[in-house]
Amino acid sequence: MGKYKVMQPAKEVDVSAVKYKEGDIKAPHLTGFLFKLFVNVLETPLIGSSIVDSLKKTNGMTEMFRNTVIPEEPMFRPEFPPQKSEHDVIIVGEDESPVDRLEVALKCLPQYDPSRSFHTDPSSSFRYWKIRDYAFAYRSKLTAPSVVAEQIISIIEEFKYDKSPTPYLITFDASEVRKQAEASTKRFEEGKPISILDGIFVTIKDDIDCFPHTTKGGTTWLHEDRSVEKDSVVVSRLRSCGAILIGKANMHEIGMGTTGNNSNYGTTRNPHAPERYTGGSSSGSAAIVASGLCSAALGTDGGGSVRIPASLCGITGLKTTYGRTDMTGSLCEGGTVEIIGPLVSSVEDALLLYAAILGSSSADRLNLNPTPPCFPKLMSHNGGNAIGSLRLGKYTSWFNDVNSSEISDKCEDILKLLSNSHGCEVVEIVVPELEEMRAAHVVSIGSPALRSLTPYCGAGKNSKLSYDTRTSFAIFRSFSASDYISAQCIRRRLMEYHMDIFKNVDVIVTPTTGMTAPVIPPDALKNGETNFQVTAYLMRFVLAANLLGFPAISVPVGYDKEGLPIGLQIMGRPWAEATVLALAAAVEELAPVTKKPAVFHDVLNTNRVHTDLSQK
Repeated sequence: MGKYKVMQPAKEVDVSAVKYKEGDIKAPHLTGFLFKLFVNVLETPLIGSSIVDSLKKTNGMTEMFRNTVIPEEPMFRPEFPPQKSEHDVIIVGEDESPVDRLEVALKCLPQYDPSRSFHTDPSSSFRYWKIRDYAFAYRSKLTAPSVVAEQIISIIEEFKYDKSPTPYLITFDASEVRKQAEASTKRFEEGKPISILDGIFVTIKDDIDCFPHTTKGGTTWLHEDRSVEKDSVVVSRLRSCGAILIGKANMHEIGMGTTGNNSNYGTTRNPHAPERYTGGSSSGSAAIVASGLCSAALGTDGGGSVRIPASLCGITGLKTTYGRTDMTGSLCEGGTVEIIGPLVSSVEDALLLYAAILGSSSADRLNLNPTPPCFPKLMSHNGGNAIGSLRLGKYTSWFNDVNSSEISDKCEDILKLLSNSHGCEVVEIVVPELEEMRAAHVVSIGSPALRSLTPYCGAGKNSKLSYDTRTSFAIFRSFSASDYISAQCIRRRLMEYHMDIFKNVDVIVTPTTGMTAPVIPPDALKNGETNFQVTAYLMRFVLAANLLGFPAISVPVGYDKEGLPIGLQIMGRPWAEATVLALAAAVEELAPVTKKPAVFHDVLNTNRVHTDLSQK
């Protein structure tokens, strides 16, 4: 067929003959004046399109989408075959109230005496306060939600929540926080807290509706065209549990970036190293949890946007199965790769937030036929059979394709500990067509994002977007309807490969990111930057969970020589959140977080003997 390439059907591909190809994106790294100039040229008719076409051709996308015959039918969003039941789990109903699900989740947690946390030895290692610590402090009258609220408010106002160097939030209203905290305090005084989440402070990413705050998506103008009349579904579930919603977290504009750079509101800094990025796009959500200011945050994850910042900031980030959480009331609700998920400081807190927010939309229940949600019995993960019987899939060539061997070595150490301590079996696997996956994901996330914003950009708002968002949109506009269909054909091929892999393993394990937190170039603070090489390292391992809809979690496993956090990613079968959480809990026990971030605020400062005052 001349210059055209014809793919074999996925079912006929000899996976054992697949050779790993190291990821290598060829594109300029630009900041400052040169970046502004590049974007202006990129948006120039004819010249701009020729530049984009050249970039796509150089990186193999033209051949992939336009010069390749793909035999599979398109799959426009994840379609899952029936799944076998998970072991050692508790099944809950999607129609149960969030409060009832939380009661079930609490019974799945390991035994824990929060009172001991308030009287620990001063020389003991650092650890974050858990949700159960806050609940104990409130119930024991060691403190009250209103007292904690005042600490949080004073810190946020002192640091100017929307100013450098720590712009965690885009919108914040102290009076709104006080009102919620007073109501929660009153419930505790009356002995009637709603749930374990009553009085727990949670931050919401700025692409999820949280009334009365506006939703800007990290832009300066979207709230002018899109009003917020009520909470999103997931936020309403948290509010019904008594959670105190702090405000809207900073983010990479429109979610179109992996670093967390935002020239509109300031770039949120990494609490472990303020000269470095948090990762994105849920940058503010990760940083505010890692800094100790609140227990939990919600983020969205369409290309690793929960897991990447969780890994870079040394906390835990859960991506649920596509369709497991209701996206109604978020900017991502029309997408085919996105979910809403929690960022927290521990796996048990991830389970509690997950219990509160889960529940598919009526449309997804009809179309995706989700299995009933399950919770793992974390109280039995110490040598429990459910962990010991797990088979962990590892594609060694891919696993080791990282910026520094410190990352893969730390993750490898944890796999050995899982094998030695629990008896988990590590199984060598091969994941074909990883380059095709990256290209298909770009089209699959970019086209819906562009569609949702085209009416506004057509009304003259394109120039109000940041330069890196405009770069992304210039690339997205170059994809044709035919390219989109080809990407969805690749999606089906990749689903075939992965479901074959899951016949032999329970999870796939990788580092979460291919590099630790990158340094922020000073020139990038004002106008952003384009650095596709950094993007490739940050997204290297996260894409399958988005394109194919699988559940995945990032859990911290240690630090590199510079003290920067390293995360391990665990990706499971469709609907297998319980398995992913159970294994993550075992990892957390083997590799506990021990390093206090450089920027940390102890807002639950009661009678704890070794409490450190906020580093300001």
